[in-house]
Amino acid sequence: MNSNPACGYAICEIRTQPICINQAIEAVRDVSHGAIDTFLGVVRNHHQGKAVTGITYDVHSTLAVKVLDTICSEANSLWPGTRYYVAHYHGKLAVGGISVVIAVGSAHRAASFEACRYVIEAIKKRAPIWKQEHYPDGKSEWLPGHSLLTETTINTDDCNDLTTSGS
Repeated sequence: MNSNPACGYAICEIRTQPICINQAIEAVRDVSHGAIDTFLGVVRNHHQGKAVTGITYDVHSTLAVKVLDTICSEANSLWPGTRYYVAHYHGKLAVGGISVVIAVGSAHRAASFEACRYVIEAIKKRAPIWKQEHYPDGKSEWLPGHSLLTETTINTDDCNDLTTSGS
């Protein structure tokens, strides 16, 4: 598990163990909050007309926790006083497995709903998490997703030749 609870209003984790919704809810529970909204992402049995038996999630864990924390910070600035718990799974899950949980606690329901939606949409666009679908015929396919590179070309002059450094 890789997490960063230092900010006080968000716990963001990458997990290799099953995700627990009760842990998410307890993390955002506060006596001043009258609302807790949750989102669960689960592996479905189909995608774009193909049967799916499972998904492997590959994650750049350290960077992902930083991105999740940044997303929660942005959400907290839009909906002050909210608390967040975000956990994403790293590894292989069968159909029905929980891949992501988001819990948001706030004084009122509107902030919880809006903040939760903001967080999942931002994760889908920005988190360094990749999905490999597995099919009944034994084949697998990596799906298009987040790219760590934002440019189509790389200037090799900016790269160090690691094979000759330190020689």
